[in-house]
Amino acid sequence: MIATWFVALVTFVYLGSLFAVARFGDRRADAGRSVITATVYALAIAVYCTSWTFYGSVGRATTGGFSFLTIYLGPTIMFLFAAVILKMIRVSKTLRLTSIADFISARYGKSQLLAGLVTVIAVIGIIPYIALQLKAIAYSLKIIFPDDPEALIPDALEALSFMPDSTAIIAIVLAIFTILFGTRHLDVTERHEGMVLAVAFESLFKLVAFMAVGAYVVWGLNDGFGDLFQRAAAMPNIAKLLQPESINFGNWFALTLLSGIAILMLPRQFQITVVENVDETHLRRAVWLFPLYLLLINLFVLPIALAGLIQFNGGSFEADTLVLTMPLAEGNAVMALIAFLGGLSAATGMVIVETIALATMVSNDLVMPILLRGRFDLSNRTDLSGLIMLIRRSTIVFLLLLGYLYYRSAGEAYALVSIGLISFLAVAQFAPAMLGGLYWKDGNRLGAFAGLGIGFAVWLYTALLPSFAKSGWMDSGFIHDGPWGISLLAAHKLMGMDSLDPIAHTLFWSLLLNLGAYVVVSIMTRQEAGEAAIASQFVNIQQVGDLAPRIWRGTASADALIELLKRFLGPRPAQSRLQRYAKSRGITKITNLQADADFVLFAETQLAGTIGSASAHVMVSSVVQEEELGLDEVLNILDEASQVRAHSKALERKSNELEAATRELRQANEKLMEVDRLKDDFMSTVTHELRTPLTSIRAFSEMLHDDPDMSADDRTKFLGIIVGEAERLTRLINQILDFAKLESGRVEWEVERLDLRPLLSATAESIGQLFRDKGTVFVLELPEDQQPVWVEIDRDRLKQVVINLLSNAVKFVPPVAGLIRMTLTHDAGYAQVAVKDNGPGIPEAYQSIIFERFRQGGNTMTDKPQGTGLGLPISREIVEHFGGKLWVESVPQDGAENSGEFAAGSTFIFTLPLARDGDVAL
Repeated sequence: MIATWFVALVTFVYLGSLFAVARFGDRRADAGRSVITATVYALAIAVYCTSWTFYGSVGRATTGGFSFLTIYLGPTIMFLFAAVILKMIRVSKTLRLTSIADFISARYGKSQLLAGLVTVIAVIGIIPYIALQLKAIAYSLKIIFPDDPEALIPDALEALSFMPDSTAIIAIVLAIFTILFGTRHLDVTERHEGMVLAVAFESLFKLVAFMAVGAYVVWGLNDGFGDLFQRAAAMPNIAKLLQPESINFGNWFALTLLSGIAILMLPRQFQITVVENVDETHLRRAVWLFPLYLLLINLFVLPIALAGLIQFNGGSFEADTLVLTMPLAEGNAVMALIAFLGGLSAATGMVIVETIALATMVSNDLVMPILLRGRFDLSNRTDLSGLIMLIRRSTIVFLLLLGYLYYRSAGEAYALVSIGLISFLAVAQFAPAMLGGLYWKDGNRLGAFAGLGIGFAVWLYTALLPSFAKSGWMDSGFIHDGPWGISLLAAHKLMGMDSLDPIAHTLFWSLLLNLGAYVVVSIMTRQEAGEAAIASQFVNIQQVGDLAPRIWRGTASADALIELLKRFLGPRPAQSRLQRYAKSRGITKITNLQADADFVLFAETQLAGTIGSASAHVMVSSVVQEEELGLDEVLNILDEASQVRAHSKALERKSNELEAATRELRQANEKLMEVDRLKDDFMSTVTHELRTPLTSIRAFSEMLHDDPDMSADDRTKFLGIIVGEAERLTRLINQILDFAKLESGRVEWEVERLDLRPLLSATAESIGQLFRDKGTVFVLELPEDQQPVWVEIDRDRLKQVVINLLSNAVKFVPPVAGLIRMTLTHDAGYAQVAVKDNGPGIPEAYQSIIFERFRQGGNTMTDKPQGTGLGLPISREIVEHFGGKLWVESVPQDGAENSGEFAAGSTFIFTLPLARDGDVAL
């Protein structure tokens, strides 16, 4: 048994830590350093996992096997369609919408009546869900303190009649937390960053706690998953839960659809996912992180359920609390405490966010319309911000009180999962009006009202009233027999349909009639002018700020609008927002603002964040005189705006295409300029190289011509020079012609299979005189295995490459002390030839340039080596034609770290693929 005082201490320390985390988040936000990252946002969305997940999923798994997964498959699938969520976020940010009631009301002409209906449905539908969380807390306390369920109540409070049990204390603490961190700002579109951070913290905590309990059950009480499932399979009454035959696919589909709708329509999910979103890019991480979270938190659900069934086989136990009872049964107080805190975390997170969302709806769409309709005298109050804040905080307390009363009255009759599904069915009624409003322009206010009304009535009759009947509040005969004995009206067998379970049955009939009424009535009735304008905005919005045309015409007073904002927002917040708006319009003083369409809509949008879009529309209408626009006129404006928008997008597309074409032309022009420069450089180089031998030939020829009496020795010498220069000229011309052929692809290749060993030896010998003339030592290193190295290549072209590399090396090595080494190796299907010299090396800046056409290292007209700069490009073209590569590795003299033979110098390396067949050495 765990000591009472210790559990009380740990509980209040945990709740205190939530206050600390929330306070930290708010302080950071006030300092302009937001703590809401993409990960925090995704974890906050996991507020979806309540005590239903922590306790109820295991309870459901004990009777339905894998059926508990349906509650998580739906959200996972829905998050694959992130475009729907993104559109909701963009619409809400643009119009400063604060709740689901606000969203639906704004879409259908800002109808207060429609907003009120949505709020009533949400409150009636969600109160049982809040009661579920309180029930989970109460059950966990009862299990930990079976003999003293009120143990957490301090002695000083025992005498207070309004403090009936420990669950009430928890509810009061949650009310205080929600008031402190959920109503710090009057404008509910301003983010509750502290609250979101605390919820994310709770999501992480409950995940760790549940997985810790799961690991304890699987590996502490059993010998792993294999052992656990084997033992379960050996017990027939448990093994049936693992059989595919136990799956009812109709119910699976219904529950998956229901949970997929709920992840968007639950007020707390809308609050976190849409209202609290600070950056729409955060959704990208939530798309995969939230489904991953669902996977992890459900990993041990079935194992815990099986272990509980095995452990308590034949005995009585509460399936919903197995997560807590199993560690207690084994005497593991630490693990039981972790489970208790995890369940407390799951319950409190839901209650906090759900209460904030519902309080916003009740305050804006039920209480404020009553006040604004004149039933209370507010004319003498110049600042209503304090009153609005008081209303919102009082609503939080009222909602938690309703949840507590429902728990005490009816909560005992239902399992946790059943209570949750009743709430899911209620919020599912929002789907036709909400999703239809996002994608169907013709959906109208009357259609939405008809659909919601009929769907809500069906839910009341087939889901909520049966829960009251099972609690003993009313006769249960209507559930199976129907009222007045009319079986076709039986709550769980409408129109004689008895093949579905009660949840699937309610979902089918409520959504069928809801959607049918929404579509039929929308088609049969006509939209109002304002509806048509806002419908276009909802359906066509593509990005934040992509608004529909501002359709407003009338007269208004800027002073009246300013006073209206100050009255509802408070003087200082209103002044700040007005100054920002004026600055955005290029106006220095707010007194110079003009009451045009933009300012009217700005005022209404700002009020919407505080009192809801419907009430904001009413208040702005009270101080302006708007001219009524006909539907045809609005449609014409929208059509013109659509044409303008389409034309604008076409112009933008053309502009982008022109910019792209301009960039391409600019790049092409730069390439042409570079080619032109290279051509000039080439012509300069070629003419210079051609002029040198021609000049020598002409000079010595004229000397021979002008001096017929020249001695025989001089004549022979001069003729030798003329012949050498002519040969040089021939080589130069041949190189230029070779490169031209390679570039145009007109080379006739004579490919043969040959051994590189003798070819390299013979080629080196053919230019041996070059080495001897400069006093250069040449070394040829061939593989020691004496095996042929076969390649398929043009013999003459390969010799041309080798001669070019060796000739280049001779040019750069120092006289007398020159050293050149050529090596042949082969590996991994390639032969590699390397020519290494001990010359000055090539600076890194020139190592890529030397392989470009007509380019050489050094200054073009002064210090460049002799030649045209075509040898290396020609060599690379030849090598690459046969599937090889040619590159250089070089260490300049000023970068050498030692003084060995090859401390500095260059190594030109090329590779060629080995022949695929034949006797090839590998």
